[in-house]
Amino acid sequence: MSVKAKKHLGQHFLTDETIAEKIADSLSFKGYKHVLEIGPGMGVLTKYLLKKDITTHVIEIDTESVAYLKNNYLNLADRVIEKDFLKYDLKEVFHDEPFAIIGNFPYNISTQIVFKTLEMRNQIPEFSGMFQKEVAQRICSKEGSKVYGILSVLTQAFYDADYLFTVPPTVFNPPPKVESGVLILKRKENFSLPCDEKLFFKVVKQAFQQRRKTLRNSLKTFNLSDNLKANVIFDKRPEQLSVTAFLELTQLIETDEND
Repeated sequence: MSVKAKKHLGQHFLTDETIAEKIADSLSFKGYKHVLEIGPGMGVLTKYLLKKDITTHVIEIDTESVAYLKNNYLNLADRVIEKDFLKYDLKEVFHDEPFAIIGNFPYNISTQIVFKTLEMRNQIPEFSGMFQKEVAQRICSKEGSKVYGILSVLTQAFYDADYLFTVPPTVFNPPPKVESGVLILKRKENFSLPCDEKLFFKVVKQAFQQRRKTLRNSLKTFNLSDNLKANVIFDKRPEQLSVTAFLELTQLIETDEND
């Protein structure tokens, strides 16, 4: 019995064992005892995780895949979570313990998976997985790049992001229409922000919503003082600012608001 890929769940099952093993090997498995695989499908990646000295858990929304995993991976059966990753409170499983995230992510929800990881960053020291190539490149891109944006800045404020390798459509069933990319996120040693987190998110999102404009124009809604707006940083466009510069900008705005 095999599982039929469902279009509405964005399922593309990886069929290449070598790539599955490479993804499993991308995590260090240090500093945590648990790993959570999102969307395991028929377990091509899962079987390599089960060989590691780690407790593997999987979260899967597709009932057919859940049945397949429970039948074929008996030692995993009681750690198959039949829930929607985006809606489920993972504290029910992991409480306050750290865990890594891994997966061949459904492309339609992959950026939301990253945002949920950022919310839970206190518990997630490592994150590795497969995305649509463009999304993986965007997450890992640096300032000055055309694809550098909200996702790049917010992720890299807390994690070091590395693009590992590209995966062709031919190794999936059914093949997606695009290439895929595998990346790794390793949480920074000091991942607490030197500014107000909500304000930082707001500044980054507002800046990139009008990415062609200078910050002086795109951040008008913040009602900044003329004194602050005279700062040369406001002559720049958002993609010219590094993550550190965005943090410094937020600190400037924070001080300005409090004056």
